[in-house]
Order: sequence, then structure tokens, then C-alpha cells
Amino acid sequence: MNNYKNLNIWSSSMSLVIDTYDLVKNVNQAEKFGLIDQIKRSCVSIPSNIAEGSSRPSKREFQRYLDISLGSAFELETQLILVKKLYDIESKEIFSALSILQKQIHSFKKCLK
Repeated sequence: MNNYKNLNIWSSSMSLVIDTYDLVKNVNQAEKFGLIDQIKRSCVSIPSNIAEGSSRPSKREFQRYLDISLGSAFELETQLILVKKLYDIESKEIFSALSILQKQIHSFKKCLK
């Protein structure tokens, strides 16, 4: 079992959650139960799956949870693109951090093989 709190990908994804929550508070509240809710779920899913996967007894199972985490990262990216197109709200820092995180998760997953 890994201590997920020591993983850079977990720390980075936790920071991303905070930054993303801060960004979407500026989105029209009519979207509260639509796009905003979906964005919050997908960004929280990233560190949550890293943490859950680290508790699994095999590397293969951990890799599966990293796959889920990576999928959530790409889902979040798509939703943030929608926010940019619909509401002209964007954070280049979040997009940059998300891109780096996607690469880090992918690389970490390969290291587990």
C-alpha cells in the first residue's frame, strides 16, 4: 500500500480541485446543477481515484484506478473548454496544470508496470 499523500500526482490534483472550484464560482449559478456540478465531480474524482488505487494490493489494480483518474482529467478538460466557450471564463494556469497532471499520471502508470 502506497501513502498517496506523498505522491506528487495526488498533491497536484488536490491543488487543481481548489483552483477549479475557485474558477467555477464565477459561472452563472443557473448551471449549479448542470455543468458546474459535473465539473466538481470530475475534478474531485482525480485525487480520489489516486488515493483509492493506492490502497489496492496489486500494481495492476492501482493502474486501473490511475486510468479512471486520467479519464476524469480528460473529462474535466472537456468541461473547462465548454465553460470557456459558453461563459468566456478561462484559466490558462488551470489548463496548463491539468495538461501537466495528465502527463504525470500517464508516466506514473507506466512506471508501475
